[in-house]
Amino acid sequence: MSDLPERSRLVQRHLADSGVEAEIRVLPDSARTAPEAAAAIGCDVAAIANSLVFVADGSPVLVMTSGGHRADLGALARSIGAATVAMAPASVVREATGQAIGGVAPVGHPSRLRTYIDEDLREHDVIWAAAGHPHTVMPLTFDSLRLLTGGEVIPVA
Repeated sequence: MSDLPERSRLVQRHLADSGVEAEIRVLPDSARTAPEAAAAIGCDVAAIANSLVFVADGSPVLVMTSGGHRADLGALARSIGAATVAMAPASVVREATGQAIGGVAPVGHPSRLRTYIDEDLREHDVIWAAAGHPHTVMPLTFDSLRLLTGGEVIPVA
């Protein structure tokens, strides 16, 4: 754990506190995008759980989406009951998560974010999420992602 970046150590502690066993891996190169992460890990891009921060009716929300498609803002707004949904600017992402875009983990944030999980992630035995830094990833099951985040499962595409 000492070889992990500081933000990834926070994520590791959250995993342990939640009783979720997942080994954070440090990749030699950045995995800021789903295709980069999938290539580095050797998995299907749809098994990458992108941690995207949106602003829904003025408040940041975290949406865990499959790397296999883009989130549809209209579908997302309908799914979460919001009048407006937009991608959060980098400053809001950093403030809400304490992490940089490209490395946002589903957990380890300064305060709990309302979280939604793409129903399409359910199709994979193992899903891969960023672990607090653009060079770190962690394997999770769909159920462990729900346990960690308390996320509501919704359609996003």
